[in-house]
Amino acid sequence: MSMQPVARPPRIGLVALTPEARSAIGAEAVAASPLPYRVGRESRGPRRGWTLTREQRQLGTSPSNELYLPEPSEPLNVSREHFQIEWDGRGLVLVDRGSTCGTLVEGQEVGGQGQGGSVPLKDGDVIIVGTAFSPFVFKVRVELDSPGS
Repeated sequence: MSMQPVARPPRIGLVALTPEARSAIGAEAVAASPLPYRVGRESRGPRRGWTLTREQRQLGTSPSNELYLPEPSEPLNVSREHFQIEWDGRGLVLVDRGSTCGTLVEGQEVGGQGQGGSVPLKDGDVIIVGTAFSPFVFKVRVELDSPGS
């Protein structure tokens, strides 16, 4: 009896498509790992400038996000716990974590008004964190492992 190999998640990255997204991640792209990769608003630091990318928290507490997006002005597009990218065993999925404004994936609204929701993700999909007016825009890059790696 042969066993089917368990599908492993591919390596994925988020490529910044706007200056604000680049500033938030501090580079052109960031590896979205480990999965689930959680994204939300930085809410504990100063609300001036685009300098915070990681939560400042007390010792011994766990972060609620891997990527923190600083939003220094109103109206807010990004919730503190906005969305996550996860692997469901068959493919990548973007899950809205009950955000207020939702998330746009290739123009399709996911979640919003606290309702949550999910949508499959594929290489090249564009994610807008919040409304269509949000400055945080990313492109998903998926790198599949070659056989035997």
